[in-house]
Amino acid sequence: MVMTDAELLERMRTRIPPTAQLLGQELLALDSAAGTVRMRFEARPEFCNPMGHVQGGILAAMLDDAAAFAIIVKSQRRIVVPTIEFKVSFLAPAKLGRPIFAEGRCVKLGRTVAFAEADLSDGEGRLLARLSTSAIPTPLAGEGLLLERQA
Repeated sequence: MVMTDAELLERMRTRIPPTAQLLGQELLALDSAAGTVRMRFEARPEFCNPMGHVQGGILAAMLDDAAAFAIIVKSQRRIVVPTIEFKVSFLAPAKLGRPIFAEGRCVKLGRTVAFAEADLSDGEGRLLARLSTSAIPTPLAGEGLLLERQA
């Protein structure tokens, strides 16, 4: 049974992967026909380097989640998308205490490989980082490792 975008958004907001909880991810919007998602993250102190900027590996994890979610919503199926490669370009620092917004988009959803992109920007719309990735769409076995979002 295919869910509407509103139903899918509600489900994906309440049953989240552990990484989403760790990163403080908030799914803001999705469009399954277009294969796009919009998310918000918070730049927490434990994510920062000594300069007070979010460390690049943390930003890459945020980008990877946004791209994966875009592939999942495009598929309109219960899948996971193990990443097989990605490239990240860092364009500006993500600063402590400021929201970070992610835009993920599924570029191509094939039977064996999916291609996606994601961007991170700050609250003023300044582009912080860009990711290009490929992943393997795989049916989700059982319930998967998902957490109920804590209010």
